[in-house]
Parts: sequence; C-alpha cells; structure tokens
Amino acid sequence: MVSVTPTSPLINAAESHQRLQTLILSVGDIRRIVAHVGLNTLMDEMIARLVQALKQFDPGRTVVPVRTGFSYEHPHVGLVEWMPLFEKHCQIVVKAVGYHPQNPSLHHLPTVLSTVSAYDPASGHLSAVIDGTFLTALRTGAASAIATQHLALPHSQILGLIGVGAQAVTQLHGLSRCFDLKRVLIFDRDPTVSQSFSQRVACLGLDHLEIYQADISDIVAVADILCTATSVDVGDGPVFLDQQLKPWLHVNAVGADFPGKVEVPLSLLARSFVCPDFREQAICEGECQQLKDLTKIGSELYDVVKNPTQYHHYLQRPTVFDSTGFALEDQVAMNMLLDYATQLQVGTLVDLESATTEVKNPYSFVL
Repeated sequence: MVSVTPTSPLINAAESHQRLQTLILSVGDIRRIVAHVGLNTLMDEMIARLVQALKQFDPGRTVVPVRTGFSYEHPHVGLVEWMPLFEKHCQIVVKAVGYHPQNPSLHHLPTVLSTVSAYDPASGHLSAVIDGTFLTALRTGAASAIATQHLALPHSQILGLIGVGAQAVTQLHGLSRCFDLKRVLIFDRDPTVSQSFSQRVACLGLDHLEIYQADISDIVAVADILCTATSVDVGDGPVFLDQQLKPWLHVNAVGADFPGKVEVPLSLLARSFVCPDFREQAICEGECQQLKDLTKIGSELYDVVKNPTQYHHYLQRPTVFDSTGFALEDQVAMNMLLDYATQLQVGTLVDLESATTEVKNPYSFVL
C-alpha cells in the first residue's frame, strides 16, 4: 500500500486546483461592499492606505512602467491603455482602462471603463479580476486629496471645479474629507452636466455646502483649490487663463492623459511648484509635457508625502498636482476592495485557468 503524504501528487493537485481559482469581483459585488461600508468610510480608508503606500514606496522594489496602449479616431475617438505594476516577490497588477469621451452621449456609458487584474508572480496565476471603473474614480479623488493636504493652505474653503463629470464627484468627495469646504463653484461646457451635479453628489451628505454654477473667470478668481477634470480635446487647452488667481492657489489637474492634451496655462505651470504623481508619465502626457525645461518639474507625490516639512514653504505659492494616474493607486484600491470582499464573503471564485495533474499534456482536461 502506498501512503498519501503531504508531498503526494494527489494532495498537490487538489491544492493546486484550489490555488488556481480566480476571484471575480463584479460591479454588483462592489455595490454590496459600498452598501455595507459606506462611501465616506471607503474614501477615508482609501486616503489612509494610499498615504501609507506612498510613504513606503520604493522604486527598487515596486516597478511601475509608463502606461501604453492604443489610440484611435474611428469609429469614434478612443483610447485603451494598460497600466502595469510589479511589486517584487509579492504581486503583479495590470489595469486595462478605456477612455471614450463620446460614451455618455452615444452609448449611455461612462467615459472611463476599466478592469483590474492581479497575478501571483511566483506562478503567473491570475488571482483576481475586478471592476476598475469605480476603483479608478475613488483612487483619483483620494490622490488629489492627499496632494492638496500637503500643498494647499490648510484653511482653504473655496473649491472650484472645471469639468463636473464623473471624476469631479470623487474630487469633491476626497477634498471634503480633508478640508472644511464652505463653497463650491462649478463649470462644465455641457449645461446639463452642471445642472445635475448637486443631485449626483447628494449621496455624500454635503448639504451644508453651497454649490453654484459660475463662469470660469469667476471660479479661478476666488478659488483656494481648483480641480480641472475635463475632456478637452488635443490642442484646445488650457481650460482657464492665468489671470487674477489667488497667490496660494492649488490646482489638481486631472484631465490631461494624452500627448497634446492639457488643462493648465503654461505661464501658471512655469511659476508654480509642479508635483506629478508619476513624473515619467506626466512628461509624456500630463501637464508636465508643456515644460521643456525638466528642472522646472518638482518632486513626485510620494516624496512630498515622505518628507512633508520640506515642502511647507510652497503653501503660500501656486502649486499644481499633475495627476495622470499611478498604478500604485490602483493596487492600493484593488487590495482594499479585495480585503472587504474576503471579510464580507462577496465575489465569485471560478476555474478560469486550465490546470491539470498532467502538466505536460495541455489536452488532458478534455479527455
């Protein structure tokens, strides 16, 4: 008789099968997480986790390449990119994200759609696939909140929003968790989007906030904090003028994500402390692409978070957070949602990958 030991192929096959299951976290699963945890708690935890991840970020341990992908003009203007991250000996994360500005009007879909996948670097096993659309908006709002906490005056009370589509909702949400905002001035080139903004942010419990529609010139003249999250076309920027701005204005520039697409006036960038989330990427497709002298680009967000006192002297000066999207943010948001999925037992485990006991025979699973 042959005894079955922990090293038996039978045991290993069962363990291997269990390990090779992939967790699918759908939008319905995320809805259950949000309902249980609450939007404010999720945003607060996202900010806290991202601060910790930025403090611990080591480019030698966590490799983040510049995103790449495909852009096209037919049948409609669009962009599909992938944003990878490799945390050595721990996890590989890849976000695939689509940007299609005509989605809302043509297909009644969000401008940004995405999914995020996680892999085990030891085996290449796909451990999880989750919806990335909610995740992307949440982490972008959290990143802006963190940058603003470090670069804007602490008593800032007036927020200006230029472009009040989906991203503006989480920009306001993240900032409202960190600042005692009193007034929000908004502008969007589509009047119906501006008119619906108050209704779209009603779930955030910000009834005390005064939200007004205003012209761009009026917004930039009074704002302490300005967020630009537009779908400005290539070559059509900037979206506001460098005129009559408060000396301490902080700008979160969120919309530039393609070569030639910019929101912030070059003259303002030139006299501001410019903090990119991901320098190499911002030079290619963010506001930093306007700065031919790369020495004018300031430290990346992770360095500002690690060494906050070194940047306090910028609080009285104009500052710009060049937010092009950093895969570290996606990893943090994904793992937070996966942790809640485990805690609440939501999601679906599926046998997505072919794994057989006869590893040398790719057809064995059908025999």
